[in-house]
Amino acid sequence: MSRTSPVLWIRDPLACSDPAARGGLLIQGSRILEKVAAGSQPRQAYDQAWDASRHVLLPGLVNTHHHFYQTLTRAYTPALNKPLFPWLTTLYDVWAGLDDEQMQIASELAMVELLQSGCTTVADHHYVFSGALRQAIDCQAETAQRLGVRAALTRGSMSVGREQGGLPPQSVVQDEKTILDDSLRLIRRYHQREDGAMVTIALAPCSPFSVSRELMRESAALAQREDVRLHTHLAETEDETAYCEKLFGMRPLDYLEEQDWLSDRTWLAHGIHFNDDEVRRLGQAGTGIAHCPSSNMVLGSGLCRTIELEAAGAPVGLAVDGSASNDHSNLAQEMRQAMLLGRLRYAPGQVTHEAVIRWATQGSARCLGRWDIGGLEVGQQADLALFTLDELRFSGAENPLAALLLCGADRADRVMVAGQWRVIDGQPCGIDLQELMQRHQQAARRLRDKVLDAAAV
Repeated sequence: MSRTSPVLWIRDPLACSDPAARGGLLIQGSRILEKVAAGSQPRQAYDQAWDASRHVLLPGLVNTHHHFYQTLTRAYTPALNKPLFPWLTTLYDVWAGLDDEQMQIASELAMVELLQSGCTTVADHHYVFSGALRQAIDCQAETAQRLGVRAALTRGSMSVGREQGGLPPQSVVQDEKTILDDSLRLIRRYHQREDGAMVTIALAPCSPFSVSRELMRESAALAQREDVRLHTHLAETEDETAYCEKLFGMRPLDYLEEQDWLSDRTWLAHGIHFNDDEVRRLGQAGTGIAHCPSSNMVLGSGLCRTIELEAAGAPVGLAVDGSASNDHSNLAQEMRQAMLLGRLRYAPGQVTHEAVIRWATQGSARCLGRWDIGGLEVGQQADLALFTLDELRFSGAENPLAALLLCGADRADRVMVAGQWRVIDGQPCGIDLQELMQRHQQAARRLRDKVLDAAAV
């Protein structure tokens, strides 16, 4: 950080998730310089002050699991009202037509949508590599850099197609060497290791039922050698458990452990169907869980055991999951959904608004292996989300922080990433939203038309 960088005081927020910063924050460069107590002046000199008295201040929200490309197949009629496996097999034939242009547009729209919801670190799990899609992760890294958002990108994969008893069509299946070679290329090219990293790469075989044992084990070995993280879907449905027991003779978590995945290097999407012993083992290993409440509800998958997992020692983060099973990329709305869904399993005093905000910030950061984001501590990155309560839905709210979830906040007024404003007055800086939506809708239509054209042949 340059000593000549100006110091900004974000002063006197209406409310703040950190009680020690109710008087605001001093920001210098990309970092938090000081927390200011309520009613106090900063101890250090500052150059500018920005009045946050209308705003509720949170750390920037951190997403832990998504499929950006699925924004192109939202509310897709043939896939509606189906559980996971039939839903997947219906959509795989659509996604098999993805090309680089569609991938870039889908990624840009998903990132912008997340950013508007107060999300400063986006994550994606991309595992569909059609013959026409050659630069999927590259275009995501470049788009994130252009938008100025942090991105945890994963090189996903599928190596077991329908001919081998898997779910995906053969056209999106790759051999293990191709997958591992490209994974190493992406790590070497894009993965940043320094504090404040803007782009990180993880290895993410799609699921135990779409990749080989060899790929699971070799991915874990490569991640160990290159010191990157591991990610996959696990324990999402009871069908998955039955599939693993039939194919491997063991439950999903046992299979994962056999492939050297049960560690604090790993975070798992969904993590619904774990028994008590598995919860204990996950906590002991420090394996993270990306909780995806909306997607779990849409597909009827079940309820994640968030409270027990967190109590056992497993980091619990929050995720919007793919836009074809959630149909939005809004992490602020996902917080409300997590609170409401959690109360179907737990007492209201356990799934509080404070707990869910913690999952969406600190817990999510831990899932991604990050300690420099997800909080408002001095020295952490200046990633902030500020919400106003000037809509009808908030009128009469006495507790501003609780109102964000209870009254349904869905858009941040201001978002800062690494000390730079990226959303001002609810609008992403430098983005023509109408033009972006027009390009995106055209790309979605073109992708769907490929299916119709193929059926007509």
